[in-house]
Amino acid sequence: MHPHEQSTWTPPSRDPAEPKEPAQVRRILRLFRPYRGRLAVVGLLVGASSLVSVASPFLLREILDTAIPQGRTGLLSLLALGMIATAVMTSVFGVLQTLISTTVGQRVMHDLRTAVYAQLQRMPLAFFTRTRTGEVQSRIANDIGGMQATVTSTATSLVSNLTAVVATVVAMLALDWRLTVVSLLLLPVFVWISRRVGRERKKITTQRQKQMAAMAATVTESLSVSGILLGRTMGRADSLTTSFAEESERLVDLEVRSSMAGRWRMSTIGIVMAAMPALIYWAAGLALQSGGPAISLGTLVAFVSLQQGLFRPAVSLLSTGVQMQTSLALFQRIFEYLDLPVDITEPAEPVRLAKISGEVAFEGVDFHYDREASGTATLSGIDLAVPAGGSLAVVGATGSGKSTLSYLVPRLYDVTGGRVLLDGVDVRDLDFDTLARAVGVVSQETYLFHASVADNLRFAKPDATDEEIEAAARAAQIHDHIDSLPDGYDTLVGERGYRFSGGEKQRLAIARTILRDPPVLILDEATSALDTRTEHAVQRAIDALSAGRTTITIAHRLSTVRDADQIVVLESGRIAERGTHEQLLAQDGRYAGLVRRDAESASGGAAAGAPRAGTADAGAIAEGAAPGAALGSGSEQTNAGAVVPQNV
Repeated sequence: MHPHEQSTWTPPSRDPAEPKEPAQVRRILRLFRPYRGRLAVVGLLVGASSLVSVASPFLLREILDTAIPQGRTGLLSLLALGMIATAVMTSVFGVLQTLISTTVGQRVMHDLRTAVYAQLQRMPLAFFTRTRTGEVQSRIANDIGGMQATVTSTATSLVSNLTAVVATVVAMLALDWRLTVVSLLLLPVFVWISRRVGRERKKITTQRQKQMAAMAATVTESLSVSGILLGRTMGRADSLTTSFAEESERLVDLEVRSSMAGRWRMSTIGIVMAAMPALIYWAAGLALQSGGPAISLGTLVAFVSLQQGLFRPAVSLLSTGVQMQTSLALFQRIFEYLDLPVDITEPAEPVRLAKISGEVAFEGVDFHYDREASGTATLSGIDLAVPAGGSLAVVGATGSGKSTLSYLVPRLYDVTGGRVLLDGVDVRDLDFDTLARAVGVVSQETYLFHASVADNLRFAKPDATDEEIEAAARAAQIHDHIDSLPDGYDTLVGERGYRFSGGEKQRLAIARTILRDPPVLILDEATSALDTRTEHAVQRAIDALSAGRTTITIAHRLSTVRDADQIVVLESGRIAERGTHEQLLAQDGRYAGLVRRDAESASGGAAAGAPRAGTADAGAIAEGAAPGAALGSGSEQTNAGAVVPQNV
């Protein structure tokens, strides 16, 4: 087996085993590694802020125990100024800490978004034919957006609060270790409660994000131009609204459950911590009455002040733990996308072709969409050669594998057996840039961005001049129409190009390909959805585009097949017939049968008694067949949003 031979991409199971939390946490921490310098500065600011804030209760103790009782006005002023200074310094440190930590967090989110987008750009076409667009958008928008609090503030809050807790506990021990022990008795119970709440919220968050993805997919599909047209013409607008309302209702329930999960337990922790000062006063009073060591008023007030200062970071730490548990569910969904296998990759040492002549060959090509599934292969034993500058037409019934065959050349799919060669080099050994320069594709489903005509054309060649764009449009027979528009080449084409007709969009796509100037051209039923008059205009553009290029045409239309150097008839993924138009008519086989059917269709069935193909009269029928007649049994592209059907 060729070393490149491998199975096509298979989506992961819907409920993969969750990774161990420690490993996931380590992976999250690695996201912050590029910014460890800034984080070190944040750590210094956090430490300084914590130390300064802890100093304030000690200053208060001196005021109550020394300055006021002894009437030392100068000392009192200095201590009061010290308390004010600590408040100012704490605030300044907090602002700087927030600025740096938020910047780091946003950079991490940017890195995540970019990494996910780049990973999706590398995914095979099969992934997008099996995944709802809204699901993909939800991962990038909702999941990463939901992590914003975690990556921008939670990590810093964790460090800040942990430092504050440690510094405060040390200060409390320095004041009175007995009161400190009383204050911390319930801390283990609080930690246990917060971890349980965190696990509960993590489960609910996973369900909530899945529901948000489902709702996003519904919106994307039903509120697109195609979705609106379908819904209104089918009278399903009310039904779609009801369906969306049901999805939204489920999301409401999950949002409420997520918000209220463990809320009472966490509130109980807050109540207990707020009641701790009363417990401290009570314990100090009992100790004094029982003859224990006396505690000065200043020490007692300073201790309670520290303890009150401990409550905020302690409660925040517990809440942060809950939030991080919740965020693990979001990180897991993002990591699922980052860990998707990428089957179509560049080799370690790719071949780069400086000059491409355009010779294409298929050698023993087999292809399965899923090699694990039983059934007939989509393509089997395909051997074809198209010389540089030559033309190949591929015809056959729907599902025979025509489009799949053409998409193996630009590596939209990889073969599962045999190989596809470009200028004698396996396309899997070529670097992506060479392959992109070599092969241009014009399909039946033309995709245009919601941008100006000029921007859509420049997508093929970003540095193209206005003159080059106009020349390409002229060659594609679309310049006059663009020039007649009020805004000319600055006209917005609208969502998916709906401001233009099918023929106009097709000619814009051809102009875009002319601008790119590839030596190999794939025409995937580029005229099958057009009326006869429009087809003539598009065909002239195609003729201009095809001149001097290696052309592989996937066709239903007789007019795009007849003049090809070689015609191949596919049947169930195998080559049933091959030859020129005249040779195949003379064989009186499948191709001749398609020709007869086209002739009968063109004459409204009047040709039922026409002579058999292969005779002189049959040739006349073929020559006289309507250009709009279909060689197959309909278009293979049934979904305006789909690029490739699953069993073409």
